[in-house]
Parts: sequence; structure tokens; C-alpha cells
Amino acid sequence: MRTYQKTHPWIKFQLDLRQALPSLWLQLGEASSKFEHLAGAPLQPEIAKSLHEIYLAKGVGATTAIEGNTLTESQVLEFVKGTLKLPPSQAYLAQEVENILRECNRIVSELVGPGENPKLTPELIQHFNREVLRDLEVEEGVVLGVYRTHSVIVGTVYRGAPAEDCPYLMERLCQWLNDEFTGLGADGQMPLAILKAVLAHLYLAWIHPFGDGNGRTARLLEFYLLMDAGVPVPAAHLLSDHYNKTRTEYYRQLDRASKSGGEVLPFVAYACQGLLDGLRAQITMVREQQQKVAWENYVHEEFRKMKGSASHKRQRDLVLALGDQPGWVEVSKIPTLSVPMAQAYKPDNPRLLGRDLNAIEQTGLIARTHGRARARREIIQAFLPKRSQC
Repeated sequence: MRTYQKTHPWIKFQLDLRQALPSLWLQLGEASSKFEHLAGAPLQPEIAKSLHEIYLAKGVGATTAIEGNTLTESQVLEFVKGTLKLPPSQAYLAQEVENILRECNRIVSELVGPGENPKLTPELIQHFNREVLRDLEVEEGVVLGVYRTHSVIVGTVYRGAPAEDCPYLMERLCQWLNDEFTGLGADGQMPLAILKAVLAHLYLAWIHPFGDGNGRTARLLEFYLLMDAGVPVPAAHLLSDHYNKTRTEYYRQLDRASKSGGEVLPFVAYACQGLLDGLRAQITMVREQQQKVAWENYVHEEFRKMKGSASHKRQRDLVLALGDQPGWVEVSKIPTLSVPMAQAYKPDNPRLLGRDLNAIEQTGLIARTHGRARARREIIQAFLPKRSQC
């Protein structure tokens, strides 16, 4: 009998799905459906780029923030865009982010692609550990990507698996994940692919094979497995963001999973609920962008029906400018909405804006009340399939 079987009997490499509640299968099914929705939702190039950057920043920022990095999400987004400037005293914070960012980008561009991907190996996980700690100060005796040879306390209460068993446990973990979760990500197997990614994260946290960087390595491994299964890139960052936003619950669930004797399904349910919440938010964002495009196309089509003139182009631009605003706009502030609006409605011709608003109101594209105006973007809701509102 190996030492870990006495000290860490919950590390069983088993998953009894007969114990899974119906609610978990519903979560997994909805998440899988939303992955497909996101993967098949075309966006304008600048919107797709923005969505990628936002969720890359959320995922990268979250996995470092859990470990104490104090850069804000907006600062990480600036870093992703290449515009962040930090004083020398905070350079290490940027280095932590750079390490995760570089490896996430490498996973997307190199490790996950068309064709059959290589099986998960301990060497790949060791590579992840080296990369997340590259050029950072680590404790004396810690060798990047090399299994620890000493006992380690996680936080203040949890002890990692015995050091002498780490090589065996990592081999066993990869074998289990490769053998028990094969051919995932297609043909209705996405729910099991999600389980595989979450369990890989959990087991790596339990084993804690490295002297440093175990949490970051576990979350990077989870991202890799989601990508490998065909999850769209923005969605693959959602779990790290969820763990960071619910950090206290994250550690409570990790602790509970071990103290329960290895009941992994509560941690899986916690992870899946966060994943699903994030997916719903992404779907809402995508839907809003698609409706915006539909609105703009509708406005262009309506003005194409009119006889082309300079006034029609100006009025069309006015409708589109109002459509970019979330609600009512003071008429007096319309010239400040954009450079084209400022050029079209100069102070030396104060009545032009009023005449254009009157003309556009007749088309039904805008609404007006008490010195305010708004685009009637709700018009395009009529083009959606009808459904009960109960």
C-alpha cells in the first residue's frame, strides 16, 4: 500500500455518476448547448476581438488574483492590449500575468488545433508549472516543473499528498483522465468533457505535486482541457473567473471535497453553476451585439427605400447615433454624441436638428418626448419568433 492511501484516502481516481443529481446533468446539458451557440454565433470583427480580449483578461487576471496578484481586471485588460504601464516596483505583478497570458495564447495557437491532439501527460503538466513560474522568485529549493521532495501545507489546514507518491499520482491522474474520458468534445460528449476538466483541476489541487504554482497550474490545465474538447476560447476562461469571484467558496469547496472522503460531485456542481452563469452572460452579450447589427441593417434598409439625398444620409446617421445610446438622449446633447453629429449639427444652424428629428419621427425609427429622443430599437423584436410571455 502506498503512503497516500493512508494519508489521502479520498484520492481514489473514481467518479460515480450514479450519484449525480438531475440538476447537475441539466447544468451540464445547458452549458454544452451554450458552447455550441457561442461557437456558431458570428460577430463583427471588432466585437469578436473585444470579446476575446475581455474574457482573456478575466481568465488570466483571475488565475493570478487568486494567488494574491493585485492588478485590477481593467489593468489586466490594458496589459492584454499592450497599453499597461507600471512602475518598476510592480513589474513582478505584470510578469505573473504575462506568464499565464503567454501560455494561454500558446495553448490556443499550438496545443489545440485540427486533428487528434496528444494525450495528457505528466510532462505537459510539468511544462505548465515551469511556464506559470517563469522569471518569478520562488522559495528556496523549489525547481520549476519538478515534483517537490518535501511535505507542503496548503493554506493553513490542508497537507498535499506525500512527496514520495507525487510521481506515481501524476502518472495515475493522466492515465485515469486519458482512459476514462476518451473521445470527448463531440457527438454529445461535451458534458463529460466538462467533468474531465473540473476533475483534473480538483485532483491536481489535492495532489499538489509542485513546490509552488500548483493553483495556477491546475487552472491552466483546466483551460487546456476545455480548449482541447472544443470549447470556444472566451468560454474556456469562465471557470477561472468564477473561482476568483467566489474565492471563499472556492477554497471551502476544495476543503469540503477532501474532508468528505472524496465526494467530488459537490465541487463539480459548484464549478458548473459558475460556468453556466458566465455562459449566460456571454450569450446575453452576443445577443445584444447581434440585435445591434440587425438594427443597423434595418435602418440602412429603411433609408435605402427613400430617394437618396444628403439629408437622408445625415438623418440615417442621426438614427444610428441615437441607436448607440442606451436610452433617452437630451436633444441639446445630440451634437456631442460623435464627431459626425458635431459636424452635421453646428451651432450656426440650430433648426436643422429639429427638422431632421421631425422627419425621422414620421418614419417611426425614433421616439421623442419633452426635449429628448431615442432610437426605437425595439422594432426589431417583432422579427423574432413569437413565444408565450408567461
